[in-house]
Amino acid sequence: MTHTDFLDIPPLLAAHGTLTLPGSKSISNRILLLAALARGTTEIRDVLVSDDTERMLEGLRSLGVSIEQVAPTTLRVTGCAGAFPVKQASLFLGNAGTAFRPLTAALALSGGHYQLSGVARMHERPIADLVDALRALGANIDYTGNDGFPPLEIFPATLTDAATVAVRGDVSSQFLTALLMALPLLNRSVKVEVIGELISKPYIEITLAMMARFGVVVTRDASRSFTVAAGSVYVSPGVAYVEGDASSASYFLAAGAIGGGPLRIEGVGSDSIQGDVKFADALQLMGARITQGANWMEVQAPLSGKLTAIDLDCNHIPDAAMTLAVLALFAEGTTTLRNIASWRVKETDRIHAMATELRKVGATVEEGSDFILVTPPRIKERRVHAVQNVRDRRVRNSLPPCSPALLTNPLSGIATYDDHRMAMCFSLLAFAPQGIRINEPNCVAKTFPDYFKALASVTTAVPVIAIDGPSASGKGTVAQRVAAQLGYHYLDSGALYRLLALAASRDKILLTDEIALSLLAEHIEIKFRSEHIWLDGELVGDELRGEACAAAASKVASLPKVRAALLAKQHAFRRAPGLVADGRDMASVVFPDAALKIFLTASASARADRRYKQLKQKGMDANIAALLQDIEARDTRDTQRSVAPLQQTAGAILLETTALNIEQAVGFVTDAYTRVCPKN
Repeated sequence: MTHTDFLDIPPLLAAHGTLTLPGSKSISNRILLLAALARGTTEIRDVLVSDDTERMLEGLRSLGVSIEQVAPTTLRVTGCAGAFPVKQASLFLGNAGTAFRPLTAALALSGGHYQLSGVARMHERPIADLVDALRALGANIDYTGNDGFPPLEIFPATLTDAATVAVRGDVSSQFLTALLMALPLLNRSVKVEVIGELISKPYIEITLAMMARFGVVVTRDASRSFTVAAGSVYVSPGVAYVEGDASSASYFLAAGAIGGGPLRIEGVGSDSIQGDVKFADALQLMGARITQGANWMEVQAPLSGKLTAIDLDCNHIPDAAMTLAVLALFAEGTTTLRNIASWRVKETDRIHAMATELRKVGATVEEGSDFILVTPPRIKERRVHAVQNVRDRRVRNSLPPCSPALLTNPLSGIATYDDHRMAMCFSLLAFAPQGIRINEPNCVAKTFPDYFKALASVTTAVPVIAIDGPSASGKGTVAQRVAAQLGYHYLDSGALYRLLALAASRDKILLTDEIALSLLAEHIEIKFRSEHIWLDGELVGDELRGEACAAAASKVASLPKVRAALLAKQHAFRRAPGLVADGRDMASVVFPDAALKIFLTASASARADRRYKQLKQKGMDANIAALLQDIEARDTRDTQRSVAPLQQTAGAILLETTALNIEQAVGFVTDAYTRVCPKN
């Protein structure tokens, strides 16, 4: 269920299928800049469409580069042969480090006057090491905010004859990438010496491979120095392809390892130039089964059903290592990820953010300047296979092969810190029993706008049968029996409102006090088992079924804040192997993705007669005329309320039960479920 500020991902049972990855952000932005600097026209295919690439495209167009949209992911770029036509411009580059750092270097050596700025977080990301190296070459760059950080103002350079320049390698590999990509503009030989350990080395390999594709071959002394020779000129290769994004691949490979698989990703494989493909090696160390070809990978869960914790130097997979930190929740033991200092200077301080959110879901976390240790919460027994035959339909009654027992309420929401990778990593916690809420999910637009849609395409959510209908239509009895036949959990949503009404009476809260009722709804504890119901630890009796309680429930159910407060409780009933839920808005509001939607109804007189017999069987006083009048009044109230009015929602099957008995109605629902739902 989506909301402006959050996304609730339902609990997931399995992951399988095939997915084609979007283009790599790192490769897309490198190729876009190199095509702009090159001689000739380049057709770039499979370009990533995202916020980061859009910032690069906006910047290049502002500099006078001709860029034609040939197809949704194909661009034709006419290069400027190293001389941007526009010599004065202000560029806003958001939080796109792969645009900001390389453009800074290219513009600093191109002889113009430019202002470069971004979002607040970009102005907190260090750039002094790159600026110092550029100044050594004669660049004229001013900090217009805090020294060492964007925003920047660039003036025409007074170039020096320096043949050697130094840059630190232990803060961000983007500094070296930016320098190397800009040096051919000088038309002379320059050596770049790397001070300290070079982190994120695979990203430098991407840079060197892309430069070579455009005709500039960089010589190197291991990772200690890199030399761009005099006379180096970028020349268009004509057509350039963008690989699928290996960092994004990590989320789906991890999903396959947790959710069973086989899950196949296409777009990266053994021939990839991206370092994050080595994430597959880390998954194998954890026990996952991996096969791959030149341009694809496939993953399955460990044969044992259990992932194992690892201790890994992650210098070679800095972005994908974030996925390992979340995957650690599904592994036995303590996972240690080392050499990840670059996390501190990314879209957010990722070590701190990761530690904070992992603790929120019960993990024990130790963090340091360049490492993180993650110990999962208590682990439930995996691979619980209770197989039942339901009308020749086999139902797996199990959690995913690898599933942690999440602890604290995940529906409090995972904070994403405006960091796309935080959102995508933590989406994997939907494989936990309760599902997960991701706050500010739109941050994924930075690199993968359709991420959540893609995840849904290769995962299977815990199925829900939603049965809605008016009061006394028999939906509760039908739903309860269907749940029993299928071995599914059962939710009587009407009981939630009746329980709230009882709790309000107990606590002397007026049924018109919406604020107090919504607070009470958040804190009451409700438990269903068979036909028994507990409210705050006390067994509830027939008072829950009385007409006074039902009438009170109908009143509180009309209050928007109350309905919102109870929504999380309703979602929490969605557990493996499945759920049957009955109410007034199960299909339209609470579980709009339900596998089967039924609108069960009967004539008002038939419903009054059923309720009369039900009450008499329990030895309770009843008047059929009064019951009919009450049912008709409640129908009017429920269908006319402003919030979630009672109605047959789109896609729901109408089941008219006036002439049916319970067994016939149950058979109708189970037969319909067998038809619409694939076999597990």
